Amino acid sequence: MQSKATSVAEYLSSLPEDRRKAIEAVRKVIRKNIDKDCDEGMQYGMIAYYVPHRIYPAGYHCDPKQPLAYLCLASQKNYMSLYMMACYGEAGDEDWFRSEWAKTGKKLNMGKSCIRFKKLEDLALDVIGEAIRRVPVTKFIEHYESVIKTSRTKDVNNSTRSPNTKRAAKKS
Repeated sequence: MQSKATSVAEYLSSLPEDRRKAIEAVRKVIRKNIDKDCDEGMQYGMIAYYVPHRIYPAGYHCDPKQPLAYLCLASQKNYMSLYMMACYGEAGDEDWFRSEWAKTGKKLNMGKSCIRFKKLEDLALDVIGEAIRRVPVTKFIEHYESVIKTSRTKDVNNSTRSPNTKRAAKKS
């Protein structure tokens, strides 16, 4: 459920008290640990922490008008979510994250970059804080650009194949 709030304060004030308290606690951990080059604001109907255009002028490749999202925090219909793009993609970072979380004894409900939780007690906040510190903006941008470059190379290679080769590739 995407919020129409235009500011973090407006977003927080729109939440039920239990959700607001949980989101505020996670937000406190984020703000304590996040790289100073990230800005906080609203993006995609969520509280977002992003690399502003003054640091990364290219912005998000799908919509260059948008700054590059680093982390998002949201209250969804059935749960709350923490989208940690810094844990998504770099196998070593994701492996580290999953291993450290497992040591806490808490169950991890995680998709690619989305950690879903119903209450604050579901989270390993110390692991989240360390994961954020482990990926400064410079490292995040380097990884992001390498993924974009690899993706574009694959797109070019796929577009130069003959239609028969493309069909054969899809079947395998």
